[in-house]
Amino acid sequence: MIAFWLLIAISALGAAGLFLWRGIPGESARIRAQTEDALKHLFDLEYRGRRGSFASLGGALRLSDRTLIRLLARLQEQGLVVAAGQEFRLTPDGERVARQVVRAHRLLERYFADEARLPLGAIHGVAERQEHTLTPGQVDALAASLGHPRLDPHGDPIPDRDGQISPPEDTPVTAWPADRIGRVTHLEDEPPLAYAQILAEGLRVGQVVRIVESTSERLVLSDGENEYRLAPAVAANVFVAPADNLAAPGAISLADLPHGQAAEVVELDRACQGFSRRRLMDLGFTTGAGIEPALDTFAGDPRAYRIRGTLVALRQDQARQVLVRPLATAAGAVEAAR
Repeated sequence: MIAFWLLIAISALGAAGLFLWRGIPGESARIRAQTEDALKHLFDLEYRGRRGSFASLGGALRLSDRTLIRLLARLQEQGLVVAAGQEFRLTPDGERVARQVVRAHRLLERYFADEARLPLGAIHGVAERQEHTLTPGQVDALAASLGHPRLDPHGDPIPDRDGQISPPEDTPVTAWPADRIGRVTHLEDEPPLAYAQILAEGLRVGQVVRIVESTSERLVLSDGENEYRLAPAVAANVFVAPADNLAAPGAISLADLPHGQAAEVVELDRACQGFSRRRLMDLGFTTGAGIEPALDTFAGDPRAYRIRGTLVALRQDQARQVLVRPLATAAGAVEAAR
């Protein structure tokens, strides 16, 4: 990964002199970024069944009305966007470009979350700046180095090399039946303030929740142990889907396993994808493997676990991606490991 990012750094130095690699020649780096950001914004809305408008583009891109008018005129001249009344939609060419930008952005977010270990609240902004400098070959190399992940850290699907992307199968939790259990599939990171509030509450992709209170002032979710309180406008950025593949009864997060308690690995969380998932499996975190917390550091993070005859240190956020079932005795863990 170090060699890959050395290549990115070198190419970024000459970015201002490059033509737009997705087929729109002769534009400056600033205009190229505005163009791609506008297309990405329209794609994100259309993916969720909505349409972009002058107001939504202005808010997302933070451009003056005059600058935005010039940008939209340029996008229409290039055949990337068409006006539909007060709304704007992508043409087939515009959607093709947008899918490639989205792919670069979400792969970068996956890298910055899993490898660079940046806080979730910071990865979007960093990826926004880097996505405009990558060539198709560099995006392909990044995907391969990460193990071709399917989802970004927010739960959004990552388009493949041909731009294909799975359709949405989730819904905002504000429209979710109160008596139905759901799995958090996506946490919208725009606007940043709403996303920061979601992270502050402790919600994460993969959690299984249900609504315990819903009023005009707040919506309260519960995962069985903790409650998460959000204003309805913020809760609308939390998406859920049917929890069809719940972990086996009695399964808990490895991070919650008491010291000295033997257990067996049930599965890896579905939110754990790509390089992170492959690395955990290479370390022996596969179904049925016996495991036991063996060493707690003074700060409590990281923590060492004994698995398949060796000690492996995991941070708490990594351990939360491993679901285990506690066993009655330590001997049971030995048997499970065989």
